[in-house]
Parts: sequence; structure tokens; C-alpha cells
Amino acid sequence: MPGLRNLITDVEGILVGQAHDEAVVSGVTVITCPSLWTAAVDIRGGGPGGRETSVLDAENLVGGLHALVFTGGSVFGLAAAEAVTVELAYRGKGLKLNPQHYPVPIVPAAVLYDLANEGDKNWGKRPPYYHLGVKALKAVAADFSLGSVGAGRGAMAGHVKGGIGSASLDLGGGLIVGALVAANPVGSPYMADNQSFWAWPFEIGQEFGGKRPDSSFLANPDIFPDEGRLTDMARLKGGANTMLAVIATTAKLNRNQVKRLAIMAQDGFARAVHPVHTPFDGDSLFALSSGAIDIGEDKMANIEVARIGSAAADCVARAIARAVYHANK
Repeated sequence: MPGLRNLITDVEGILVGQAHDEAVVSGVTVITCPSLWTAAVDIRGGGPGGRETSVLDAENLVGGLHALVFTGGSVFGLAAAEAVTVELAYRGKGLKLNPQHYPVPIVPAAVLYDLANEGDKNWGKRPPYYHLGVKALKAVAADFSLGSVGAGRGAMAGHVKGGIGSASLDLGGGLIVGALVAANPVGSPYMADNQSFWAWPFEIGQEFGGKRPDSSFLANPDIFPDEGRLTDMARLKGGANTMLAVIATTAKLNRNQVKRLAIMAQDGFARAVHPVHTPFDGDSLFALSSGAIDIGEDKMANIEVARIGSAAADCVARAIARAVYHANK
């Protein structure tokens, strides 16, 4: 079953804040951890954009983060991550490398492209993203909105509005998995009937409307229903479409296990969108471990990682559908 909120914040310690600019039709979503949490990232889209992702690679030193920023605005949105970094350092949060200086927060970020929407992007030398980053950080809480908000304010999912989605699963014994997604894919979240979500088999209750495809359609679905329309809409441009996601779990995972979690959770993209991981997308997925629940170190630990990874992929698929459902209600 889902956690209490059916949000990523069912993983205790995670908080989410969002801010957007209605004139620009773009925004920022910030995810914070109470301390440096073990983290990894898996990037599969052909046009990614971000910062400080390599710090999470297993061969590098830190392997964790204090906060994560998802933002619209393409490269201009990276100013939001700078803002969050500065604000956290000012609050005393980060790696204490020198007691005489500010700490160093680790704040990776990933961007999505929403520059071609109807918003006013004539911001001159002052893009709004630094201010939006500060505002989103100040708004972090356990409860947050879904749909056309935050980093998903100007997002599209195929030919419909995209947005921010989230979902969680309680696996029992204190093991919780939660996902947050900023859905802006070139592919479609809908099957060829343009009503049923590809993610419908994973829906719990009616969390994204409860629509089911009829049996005659299931016998012969068209898996690329929107290819022509998307071409006409000129969305097939490198880097112009992206899904950003973060998975969090209460399980105590090492760096290799968190990386495996990120890899497995990417399958949630493919369960919810067709086509996926195209040359035109920048699909990036982060995974976080709070370390609250010990799963051991023997063969059983690998079984638990497999179970958590499977749940994570389901949560990602559900979060994508919830993003689109709430954006288009």
C-alpha cells in the first residue's frame, strides 16, 4: 500500500519545496535531506543537463547529497541550485571542511527544457531562477502539491501538460520507498486511446483517475500513437524534453546498492511513457538512502535491494501518471 501521504516525503527526513513564476511559466522544485544521504544517479536520456552529478559516481569521494534541485529553464535554471547551495551554507549545512569557513553543501541539480512554452522568457541578464531557488527552499515541507507546479509548471508530456508527480509504497517492517518526478517527456503518457495511462496496471486505488483501456484495444495497441503529432509540434529537438526523478528509501544501502536502485527505478519511465530515453530527452534519475532500516550484508540484502528496486520502478511509473493527471484535471 502507499505510505500515509502517497508522496516521497513518506520517507522520513525528506522535505519538498516548490516555487514558480506564472509570467515565465517555469519553476523550481527542491528536495532536502536532514544530513548527507548516500546517493547515486542514472542518466539515460540523450540530452541531459545538470550539475554536480559526477560527485555521486562510485569512484569519487563524497557519494551523497544534502539537497537536490529540479528546475525548468534549461541551463538558466542552474542558478536555482547555486541559490540553494548558498542558502544551505549560510545555515551551516554542508561538509565541514574548514571550521573557519562556510560548510560546503552538496547540491546536485537537473534541468528540463521549457523555454519554448507560452511564458515570457525575455528576462535579460536576470533569469528568475536564483530567486525561485531561494523561495522553493524556504517552502520545504512534508506536504506539497502535484501537477503544474514547481519545476513542472511549464512541462509537457507528449501533447498534454506535464508536471510534478509523487508516489510511495510501504513494504512493511519500516521499509518505505517514495518517488518524485518532473515529467516533461517527448513521449506520451497515454495509450493510443488518449485516455488510458500506460501506467494503469500499477495504479493503486484511483490515484490517477482509475481509467482502464477496454479489452478490444488491449488486443492491438499502437505503442507510438503520438509520433506524427509530436513531429508537427516541433518538439523533437535535442534536449527539449526530459523526465527528472528521485527515488528515496528508508533502507540502509551502500553506494553500489543505491546505484542499482537508480538503475532499476529507471524502468518506471518505460512503464509510463512511450517512447522513452529518446535522443531528445534528458532523462535523469537520482536515488537516495536514509539509512534508517538495516537490511544486512549477506545474500538477503541483495534480495531486499531487488525488492526495493522493483517497488521504486512502480513508484516512478505511478508518479509520472499522477503528474499528468493532476496537471490536466
